[in-house]
Amino acid sequence: MSQLQKPVNEDGKDNFRSKQYNVVLLNGKQWSYLQNRYSLTPRERQIAELVCQGARNNDIAKELGITGGTAKTHIRNIYRKIQVKSKMAMLLRFVSDSNELFARYNATVPIPIVESRKLQPYKDPSE
Repeated sequence: MSQLQKPVNEDGKDNFRSKQYNVVLLNGKQWSYLQNRYSLTPRERQIAELVCQGARNNDIAKELGITGGTAKTHIRNIYRKIQVKSKMAMLLRFVSDSNELFARYNATVPIPIVESRKLQPYKDPSE
């Protein structure tokens, strides 16, 4: 019976960067706009970017060298500032606000999605 394996980096350690796709939903200009619009601190912006890439609280903590509780506090502060109650709502708010910004200036919204690793086909464990 085969199981799905957790991806690891070259030295065999499991970490956030090795598990995630390099998904780019918002570019630097869009993040700067959102940071200014919602008065996010540089650390809150860092954490918001990681959340929007799919990172969990403990992954964020490890990535930034902070505790899980500190990451959770930053996320709660971001929720309060942008008036949402979940990570998905945060992502949707940010993408929506960025789209509005680009629409105002009649620009095309760049939302490239790039996978940095190849997906392995799913193997049914019952086979």
